[in-house]
Amino acid sequence: MSATAAPAAVTVLELRDVFAGYGEADVLRGVSLAVGQGSIVTLLGANGAGKTTLMRVASGLLAPRSGAVLVEDEDVTARSAQQRARAGVCLIPEGRGVFRSLSVRDNLELFRPPWAERSSIERVMEIFPILGRRLEQAAGTMSGGEQQMLALARAFLSEARIVLVDEVSMGLAPKLVDQIFEILTTIASEGVAILLVEQYVRRALEIADHVCVLGRGEIVLSGTTDQISHVDVAGAYLT
Repeated sequence: MSATAAPAAVTVLELRDVFAGYGEADVLRGVSLAVGQGSIVTLLGANGAGKTTLMRVASGLLAPRSGAVLVEDEDVTARSAQQRARAGVCLIPEGRGVFRSLSVRDNLELFRPPWAERSSIERVMEIFPILGRRLEQAAGTMSGGEQQMLALARAFLSEARIVLVDEVSMGLAPKLVDQIFEILTTIASEGVAILLVEQYVRRALEIADHVCVLGRGEIVLSGTTDQISHVDVAGAYLT
Protein backbone atom coordinates (compact mmCIF):
# COMPACT_ATOMS: atom_id res chain seq x y z
CA MET A 1 0.00 0.00 0.00
CA SER A 2 1.36 3.43 -0.91
CA ALA A 3 1.24 6.73 0.91
CA THR A 4 1.02 9.77 -1.31
CA ALA A 5 0.93 13.43 -0.48
CA ALA A 6 -1.75 15.81 -1.71
CA PRO A 7 -2.21 15.54 -5.52
CA ALA A 8 -0.81 19.02 -6.15
CA ALA A 9 2.42 18.32 -4.29
CA VAL A 10 5.62 17.40 -6.11
CA THR A 11 7.05 14.18 -4.69
CA VAL A 12 10.38 14.82 -2.98
CA LEU A 13 11.02 11.47 -1.28
CA GLU A 14 9.75 8.09 -2.36
CA LEU A 15 10.34 4.56 -1.13
CA ARG A 16 9.31 1.82 -3.56
CA ASP A 17 8.68 -1.74 -2.37
CA VAL A 18 11.52 -1.61 0.16
CA PHE A 19 12.71 -4.72 1.99
CA ALA A 20 15.33 -4.08 4.68
CA GLY A 21 16.57 -5.49 7.94
CA TYR A 22 19.52 -6.66 10.00
CA GLY A 23 21.33 -9.96 9.67
CA GLU A 24 18.93 -12.43 8.08
CA ALA A 25 15.77 -10.85 9.51
CA ASP A 26 13.59 -8.51 7.45
CA VAL A 27 12.23 -5.56 9.42
CA LEU A 28 10.60 -3.80 6.45
CA ARG A 29 8.65 -5.91 3.97
CA GLY A 30 7.54 -4.26 0.77
CA VAL A 31 7.15 -0.72 2.16
CA SER A 32 6.18 2.04 -0.27
CA LEU A 33 5.49 5.66 0.64
CA ALA A 34 5.93 9.15 -0.75
CA VAL A 35 6.35 12.61 0.76
CA GLY A 36 5.41 15.70 -1.22
CA GLN A 37 6.99 19.13 -1.26
CA GLY A 38 5.80 21.26 1.65
CA SER A 39 3.85 18.40 3.20
CA ILE A 40 4.12 16.53 6.49
CA VAL A 41 3.73 12.75 6.45
CA THR A 42 3.43 11.25 9.92
CA LEU A 43 4.70 7.70 10.32
CA LEU A 44 3.11 5.87 13.23
CA GLY A 45 3.38 2.37 14.65
CA ALA A 46 4.02 0.36 17.78
CA ASN A 47 7.52 -0.21 19.12
CA GLY A 48 9.36 -2.62 16.85
CA ALA A 49 7.15 -1.88 13.83
CA GLY A 50 10.14 -0.69 11.79
CA LYS A 51 9.84 3.10 11.95
CA THR A 52 13.48 3.86 12.79
CA THR A 53 14.65 1.25 10.28
CA LEU A 54 12.63 3.05 7.60
CA MET A 55 14.26 6.36 8.54
CA ARG A 56 17.70 4.74 8.35
CA VAL A 57 16.94 3.40 4.88
CA ALA A 58 15.61 6.78 3.70
CA SER A 59 18.68 8.63 4.99
CA GLY A 60 21.21 6.16 3.61
CA LEU A 61 22.40 4.75 6.93
CA LEU A 62 21.02 1.31 6.04
CA ALA A 63 21.01 -0.22 2.57
CA PRO A 64 17.78 -2.00 1.60
CA ARG A 65 17.89 -5.62 0.49
CA SER A 66 15.64 -4.69 -2.42
CA GLY A 67 13.44 -1.85 -3.58
CA ALA A 68 14.39 1.74 -4.31
CA VAL A 69 14.75 5.14 -2.63
CA LEU A 70 14.20 8.21 -4.82
CA VAL A 71 14.78 11.89 -4.12
CA GLU A 72 12.91 14.11 -6.59
CA ASP A 73 12.57 11.14 -8.99
CA GLU A 74 16.30 10.42 -8.91
CA ASP A 75 17.29 6.95 -7.69
CA VAL A 76 19.62 7.36 -4.70
CA THR A 77 19.39 3.78 -3.41
CA ALA A 78 23.11 3.14 -3.89
CA ARG A 79 24.22 6.49 -2.51
CA SER A 80 25.75 6.98 0.93
CA ALA A 81 24.23 9.02 3.72
CA GLN A 82 26.64 11.88 2.93
CA GLN A 83 25.70 11.82 -0.74
CA ARG A 84 22.01 11.89 0.15
CA ALA A 85 22.63 14.80 2.51
CA ARG A 86 24.15 16.69 -0.40
CA ALA A 87 21.00 15.83 -2.39
CA GLY A 88 18.90 17.52 0.29
CA VAL A 89 18.10 14.75 2.78
CA CYS A 90 18.40 15.81 6.43
CA LEU A 91 17.98 13.35 9.32
CA ILE A 92 17.12 14.61 12.80
CA PRO A 93 17.77 11.41 14.76
CA GLU A 94 16.11 10.15 17.90
CA GLY A 95 18.13 11.48 20.84
CA ARG A 96 18.71 14.85 19.13
CA GLY A 97 22.21 14.21 17.79
CA VAL A 98 23.88 17.36 19.14
CA PHE A 99 27.49 17.64 20.27
CA ARG A 100 26.91 18.08 23.98
CA SER A 101 30.42 19.20 24.95
CA LEU A 102 30.61 21.86 22.24
CA SER A 103 29.04 25.31 22.33
CA VAL A 104 25.82 26.09 20.52
CA ARG A 105 27.80 28.22 18.06
CA ASP A 106 30.17 25.34 17.32
CA ASN A 107 27.24 22.97 16.82
CA LEU A 108 25.67 25.35 14.33
CA GLU A 109 28.92 25.70 12.42
CA LEU A 110 29.24 21.92 12.23
CA PHE A 111 25.63 21.55 11.11
CA ARG A 112 26.25 23.81 8.11
CA PRO A 113 27.75 21.65 5.35
CA PRO A 114 30.26 23.13 2.88
CA TRP A 115 27.78 23.02 -0.02
CA ALA A 116 25.13 25.08 1.82
CA GLU A 117 26.50 28.48 0.88
CA ARG A 118 23.20 30.35 1.26
CA SER A 119 22.38 29.18 4.76
CA SER A 120 23.21 31.41 7.70
CA ILE A 121 23.28 31.27 11.44
CA GLU A 122 21.46 34.61 11.44
CA ARG A 123 18.48 32.93 9.79
CA VAL A 124 18.52 30.27 12.52
CA MET A 125 18.48 33.00 15.15
CA GLU A 126 15.30 34.39 13.63
CA ILE A 127 13.56 31.01 13.91
CA PHE A 128 15.13 30.03 17.25
CA PRO A 129 15.83 33.25 19.18
CA ILE A 130 16.62 31.25 22.33
CA LEU A 131 19.68 29.83 20.58
CA GLY A 132 20.95 33.34 19.95
CA ARG A 133 21.11 33.81 23.71
CA ARG A 134 22.93 30.51 24.19
CA LEU A 135 25.64 30.72 21.52
CA GLU A 136 28.57 30.34 23.92
CA GLN A 137 26.85 27.81 26.17
CA ALA A 138 27.72 24.11 26.02
CA ALA A 139 24.88 22.35 24.19
CA GLY A 140 24.69 19.61 26.81
CA THR A 141 23.85 22.10 29.56
CA MET A 142 20.70 23.37 27.81
CA SER A 143 17.22 22.03 28.46
CA GLY A 144 15.87 19.15 26.42
CA GLY A 145 13.63 21.48 24.44
CA GLU A 146 16.49 23.84 23.64
CA GLN A 147 18.64 20.93 22.51
CA GLN A 148 15.84 19.76 20.25
CA MET A 149 15.61 23.24 18.72
CA LEU A 150 19.36 23.11 18.13
CA ALA A 151 18.94 19.75 16.41
CA LEU A 152 16.15 21.12 14.20
CA ALA A 153 18.39 24.04 13.19
CA ARG A 154 20.24 21.49 11.05
CA ALA A 155 17.29 21.49 8.65
CA PHE A 156 17.74 25.20 7.92
CA LEU A 157 21.55 25.16 7.81
CA SER A 158 21.74 22.20 5.43
CA GLU A 159 19.25 23.72 2.96
CA ALA A 160 17.29 20.48 3.20
CA ARG A 161 14.55 19.49 0.78
CA ILE A 162 13.37 16.54 2.86
CA VAL A 163 13.67 16.38 6.66
CA LEU A 164 13.40 13.03 8.44
CA VAL A 165 12.44 13.62 12.08
CA ASP A 166 12.60 10.64 14.45
CA GLU A 167 10.72 10.99 17.77
CA VAL A 168 11.14 14.76 18.04
CA SER A 169 9.02 15.03 21.21
CA MET A 170 10.70 12.31 23.26
CA GLY A 171 11.25 13.46 26.83
CA LEU A 172 9.72 16.90 26.33
CA ALA A 173 6.91 18.57 28.26
CA PRO A 174 3.64 19.07 26.30
CA LYS A 175 4.16 22.84 26.02
CA LEU A 176 7.58 22.31 24.44
CA VAL A 177 6.13 19.69 22.13
CA ASP A 178 3.69 22.31 20.84
CA GLN A 179 6.57 24.72 20.17
CA ILE A 180 8.56 22.06 18.32
CA PHE A 181 5.56 21.12 16.19
CA GLU A 182 5.02 24.78 15.31
CA ILE A 183 8.61 24.87 14.06
CA LEU A 184 8.00 21.77 11.94
CA THR A 185 4.98 23.49 10.43
CA THR A 186 7.16 26.52 9.67
CA ILE A 187 9.73 24.30 7.94
CA ALA A 188 7.01 22.69 5.80
CA SER A 189 5.55 26.09 4.92
CA GLU A 190 8.86 26.95 3.24
CA GLY A 191 8.40 24.07 0.80
CA VAL A 192 10.38 21.42 2.67
CA ALA A 193 8.99 17.87 2.81
CA ILE A 194 8.85 16.29 6.27
CA LEU A 195 8.62 12.63 7.27
CA LEU A 196 7.83 12.55 10.98
CA VAL A 197 8.02 9.57 13.33
CA GLU A 198 6.12 10.51 16.45
CA GLN A 199 4.75 9.00 19.67
CA TYR A 200 2.08 11.65 20.39
CA VAL A 201 -0.47 10.37 17.91
CA ARG A 202 -3.20 12.96 18.35
CA ARG A 203 -0.84 15.94 18.22
CA ALA A 204 1.07 14.53 15.26
CA LEU A 205 -2.12 14.02 13.29
CA GLU A 206 -3.07 17.65 13.87
CA ILE A 207 -0.08 18.92 11.86
CA ALA A 208 0.11 16.10 9.29
CA ASP A 209 -1.20 16.14 5.75
CA HIS A 210 -0.89 12.39 5.41
CA VAL A 211 -0.51 9.47 7.82
CA CYS A 212 1.00 6.01 7.43
CA VAL A 213 0.87 3.29 10.07
CA LEU A 214 3.52 0.58 10.10
CA GLY A 215 2.65 -2.81 11.49
CA ARG A 216 5.13 -5.69 11.54
CA GLY A 217 7.19 -4.06 8.83
CA GLU A 218 4.33 -3.30 6.44
CA ILE A 219 2.13 -0.26 5.79
CA VAL A 220 -1.22 -1.31 7.26
CA LEU A 221 -2.98 2.05 6.99
CA SER A 222 -2.39 5.04 4.70
CA GLY A 223 -4.34 8.15 3.79
CA THR A 224 -4.87 11.84 4.36
CA THR A 225 -5.76 13.04 7.83
CA ASP A 226 -9.19 13.98 6.48
CA GLN A 227 -9.76 10.34 5.58
CA ILE A 228 -8.32 8.67 8.67
CA SER A 229 -9.63 9.00 12.23
CA HIS A 230 -7.96 8.32 15.57
CA VAL A 231 -10.13 5.22 15.78
CA ASP A 232 -8.70 3.99 12.46
CA VAL A 233 -5.17 4.57 13.74
CA ALA A 234 -5.89 2.77 17.02
CA GLY A 235 -7.27 -0.18 15.09
CA ALA A 236 -4.20 -0.27 12.85
CA TYR A 237 -1.94 -0.49 15.91
CA LEU A 238 -3.73 -3.70 16.85
CA THR A 239 -3.45 -5.25 13.39
